[in-house]
Amino acid sequence: MHTPSTAPPSVPPWLHGWRRALVWAAIAAVLAAVFALYLQPDFMVTLANQVWACF
Repeated sequence: MHTPSTAPPSVPPWLHGWRRALVWAAIAAVLAAVFALYLQPDFMVTLANQVWACF
């Protein structure tokens, strides 16, 4: 016996492409922000002190 599928309604292909591009842009922005923090020496010293305080 075949049960009906409960698949979500289909999304237009152009919207799916924009959503994927938006997700990748958000990921790239977060990675760029993290890498920019690593270029600041004061941040690196603070991070090292916080990690050292855990031990």
